[in-house]
Amino acid sequence: MQNRIKKLRKELKKLKINGLIVPRADKYLGEYIPPSAERLAYITGFTGSAGQAIITESDAIFTTDGRYKIQAQEQIDKKIFDIEILNNKKEKEEKLQKWVKKNIHAKDKIAIDPWLHSVDEVENLKNLISVAKAELVIVQTNLIDKIWTSPPKEQVKKAKTHPLEYSGKPHIEKITEIANLIKDSSAGAMVTTIPEEIAWLLNIRGEDVPNTPILLSFAIIDSCGEVSLFVDKNKITAEVKKHLGDKVKIHSSEQFEEKLSSCSKKSKILMDFARTPYAVKNILERAKAKIENKKSLIQLPKSRKNQIEIKGAVKAHIKDGVALSRFLYQLSKPEIVTSLTEITASDMLEKFRKEEKNFKSLSFDTISAVGSNGAIIHYKATKKTNRALSSSNIYLVDSGGQYLEGTTDVTRTIALGEVSNEVKDRFTRVLKGHIQTTLQIFEKGETGKKLDKISREPLMEIGLNYPHSLGHGVGSYLSVHEGPQSLSSMGQVELEESMIVSNEPGYYKEGEYGIRIENLILIEKLPKADSNKDLFKFKNLTLVPIDLRLVKNEMLSELERNWLNCYHREVREKLLPELKKKDKAAANWLKKATEPLPNPKAARHLRPNKNGGGKTI
Repeated sequence: MQNRIKKLRKELKKLKINGLIVPRADKYLGEYIPPSAERLAYITGFTGSAGQAIITESDAIFTTDGRYKIQAQEQIDKKIFDIEILNNKKEKEEKLQKWVKKNIHAKDKIAIDPWLHSVDEVENLKNLISVAKAELVIVQTNLIDKIWTSPPKEQVKKAKTHPLEYSGKPHIEKITEIANLIKDSSAGAMVTTIPEEIAWLLNIRGEDVPNTPILLSFAIIDSCGEVSLFVDKNKITAEVKKHLGDKVKIHSSEQFEEKLSSCSKKSKILMDFARTPYAVKNILERAKAKIENKKSLIQLPKSRKNQIEIKGAVKAHIKDGVALSRFLYQLSKPEIVTSLTEITASDMLEKFRKEEKNFKSLSFDTISAVGSNGAIIHYKATKKTNRALSSSNIYLVDSGGQYLEGTTDVTRTIALGEVSNEVKDRFTRVLKGHIQTTLQIFEKGETGKKLDKISREPLMEIGLNYPHSLGHGVGSYLSVHEGPQSLSSMGQVELEESMIVSNEPGYYKEGEYGIRIENLILIEKLPKADSNKDLFKFKNLTLVPIDLRLVKNEMLSELERNWLNCYHREVREKLLPELKKKDKAAANWLKKATEPLPNPKAARHLRPNKNGGGKTI
C-alpha cells in the first residue's frame, strides 16, 4: 500500500496537482460496483461499501460511517491514513474541515474524477476545500487507473428480459408513465445514470455487478416516450432487442457523451443532482442545455410494488424461509457446529438457497459472524479473520437471496451454547424494539423517523443504542438497498402503501458480540376508520424462526409475547408444507423452534386485532 501511495504521489507531482479525492464509486454511482472500479480498495485496502480518501503530497485521510468503524481500524494502515468515523452531517463537516485546514494549503489543487462524484457531492467538496482556500480541479483520466497496472477485466455477460409474470407491468406502460411525468414537469427529457432504474423501467436484468441483477447502462427518456439506452452492445441479445421494441433505441456506451452534447437547447433536461455524475452536468452545460435538478421520476414508481411483485415477494420469502430453516436446523446439532467456520457456514446456507427454484444469486455477501466479529456491522469473513463457530456461544448471520420473484434480506442471531444473562437481556431489548416497530399503525405522511426512534427505546432505557438506521427499502429482484423509502432518523420520503422496507434493530458490544434481528415488511393500507384518516400498518414478509433460547420471556409484555407466538405460528403454517418435501428432520425441528412461549404470569393471552394491535403514531 505504501508503494501504491508513492506511485500516486509521483503522478500528482507530474501533473502539478497537490491532492486527490478517491471515493468508493463507479460512474453509475451505485452501491455495488464491478471489481475493475474498486479503486478505493486498491489504494487503501478498505473493502467496505462506503468510504472516501483524500490523499495529498504528504498526508492522507480515510473516512467512513459507524457501520464500518471496526473494519476500517483493521484494514487501513494508520501509518499512512488518519481514520475518521463520521456518523452525521454535522460531524462530517466539522472533522473534515479541521483536517483540511491542517493538511491542505492555500492555492493547492485537489483533483477529482467527475464521473465518480454526484453533482451535489462536488458542490460539497468545493465548499470543503475552500476552507483552506484551495481549488477543486477536474482530471479527465482517473489517476488511480494510471498506477493500477492490472485491474480485473470486466466480463461481458448477456442481458436478460424480466418477464411479465415477475415484473407485473409491461415496460411500455412504465415508459409512458415516466414520459407523462416528464411532460408534467414541463421538460423535454430526463437523464438517468442509475442502472437499477433502467432495469426496472425496461424490464431487463443483467449480471454486471455482484449480487444485484443490473445491466450497467445510462438512459435518456424523452417526453414523447422514447428511450435512448447506452450500453455495451455485446450484452444485448436478439431476444432483449425484440423485447425492447422500437420505443427503445440502443446505442453504445461511448455514444452517451455525444448524445448529451447534442441535446436540444430549447427544451429542459431533468436530472437528479444527488445521484448523477458531475460529468453529465458538465457536458450538458458546455452544450448550453437547460438543466433542472429534480429527484428522479423513476424512484417512487419503482418503490411502489404492484400486486404481481407483492405476490412474488411472498413466494420468495417462503423459499428463503425453507432454506434458512434447513440451515438453522443444522446449527442445532453440536457435532455440525464444531465442524463449521464462518465461511463454511455461509457456504452451507448458500447451498440450501441454490436448491430453491428461481434462485439466481445472493442479494449481498453473507455476514457470517461469530462472537466479536458480530460487532462488526458489515463484517465479511476472510481467510485471515475466519473463526470456528464453536469458538463462541453466539452467532449472527445476515443474508439474502435474489429470486426471480423477489429480493430477500434477513438477519438472525443464534445461540450456539449457553449465553450470559447480559446477552439475553440485550437480545430481548432488540426483539422488543423489532416487535414494537412491526405493531405500529401510522398516518399518511410518516417518513420513518418516529419508527426509527421507537425501535431504540428498549435499549435506550439502559443507556444503549445502535449506530445504523432501523431499515432500508428493498427492490423487486433488484437492489437489496432501494431508495427513496427508509426507516431512518434522516428519512425524508413519505412511506406509502406497497413499499417494502427492512426492520432491523441491533446491539453491538465491540470486542464481544453483535445482535441483530431483521425482517422485511410490506406497508399496507388499512380500511378507512371513523376518523376518515389514511392509516397504514406493516405485514411481515420474512418467515424465519427467532431463537427463543435468547429471549427473556419475563421481559416481554403480553402483547409482545403474543405477537411472537402469532409470528411463529405463521412461520410454521407457511413453511411446513414445503419444508416437509425437502427435509423432514428440519420440519420436525421447525415445529419445536416455533412452539409458543408461555405467559409467565399464567394470564390470558392478548390477541392482536386485525389492524396489528399497535398504537397509532
